[in-house]
Amino acid sequence: MTGVFSHGRLRLYLLKLLDDGPKHGYELIRLLENRFLGHYAPSAGTIYPRLQRLEVEGLVTHTAAGGRKVYEITDAGRTELGQRDGELADLESDIKASVADLSSLAGEIQTEVRGSVRDLKRELRAATRETRYGGWTVPGGARHVPPPPDADLGAEFDRRLTDFTTEVRALVHNRRLTDTQLRTLIRTLDGALDGLRRLLR
Repeated sequence: MTGVFSHGRLRLYLLKLLDDGPKHGYELIRLLENRFLGHYAPSAGTIYPRLQRLEVEGLVTHTAAGGRKVYEITDAGRTELGQRDGELADLESDIKASVADLSSLAGEIQTEVRGSVRDLKRELRAATRETRYGGWTVPGGARHVPPPPDADLGAEFDRRLTDFTTEVRALVHNRRLTDTQLRTLIRTLDGALDGLRRLLR
């Protein structure tokens, strides 16, 4: 869970969202994801236990509608919100700063990955030229000698692809990325795959 929601602050923010009107759990998840511009989304396993706890404390209640529990803040919940108005203002400020940090980090990761994808595209284009024209110059000026006609280019491609995947995994795992960063990388890899599909049409 993102650091801004430590020490019971998510509980407070759920009360704030329910103060705007009744909502079911997945609506609350979507609202939080939208608030963080898609960089963070709590799981159902994070949200529902807190809603149940709020209900036990008498701060929210629920009704069943369409097979879902719809939660609504109680008068006691509104009283707590009023008493913690200063905390809520601080929380909103921290959320705003967190969103800015996450957006900046996502931009840096996407820029780095886009650069890697451009390099990969160049390599693929060079490989295509190799098969057509018998060789190419690699970075640094060295002349790549094409493999003999009986070489298995399919096996070479498979080896390169395996090496690429292994290195990406190592980079991700060694950095101990957060769930938010991993989601961003997944979206970026999906974009890279779309780019390769367009390149190889």
